[in-house]
Amino acid sequence: MPADTHRPFDLVVFDWDGTLMDSTAAIVQALQLAFERMGLPVPEKKACQHVIGLGLIDAMAYLAPALAETDHKQIAVHYREAYFATSQTLVLYDGANALLDELEQQGYYLAVATGKSRRGLNEALEVSGLQNRFHATRCADESFSKPNPAMLFDVMDRVGVSSARTIMIGDTTHDLRMAEAAGTAALGLTHGAHDLAALQAVPHLAILDDLPAIQQWLKAYRPG
Repeated sequence: MPADTHRPFDLVVFDWDGTLMDSTAAIVQALQLAFERMGLPVPEKKACQHVIGLGLIDAMAYLAPALAETDHKQIAVHYREAYFATSQTLVLYDGANALLDELEQQGYYLAVATGKSRRGLNEALEVSGLQNRFHATRCADESFSKPNPAMLFDVMDRVGVSSARTIMIGDTTHDLRMAEAAGTAALGLTHGAHDLAALQAVPHLAILDDLPAIQQWLKAYRPG
């Protein structure tokens, strides 16, 4: 697809949890339940929110740095059991389908770069009816955990779009730092896991409150 001079980017890459899907609370609950089942101190809500977007073992290492990798893997087993028990009840944020429809109609490539496992993303895509919506998807168990830029590089290579024509959209500092490392533009969203102050501390083009605001921002944005 040739670059459209009237469109600021060609490829829009979304994070999943806390960005397109309203799953932050479910992830926090599953993390806390996993630690409880292991008989370990239960991490605070804020700590659980911080690790959303990371690969699962990296998340466990952050929450329980004194434990061995084997323990992190066991906590991850309990987390998966707790999360998948309720994951089919999760829904997309308001405006997600309308935004994706508009972007697709305007000729954007659409992709996902997520800390979820491939199993988790495939289930989420099926539950939400978005199995055929994206031109490329990449998961943490297929690459490196955010903020390593590998997932973004993989997506850009797959679609054939340069970093200068790519924008990453996510609700965490991990998303924004990944974009910075990959040399792409970035938008932050405040409706997910990380708060406004944390997002503002990382390079970005804008911090928006919800998905409908993205389309208006893209229409108005012109590179300096």
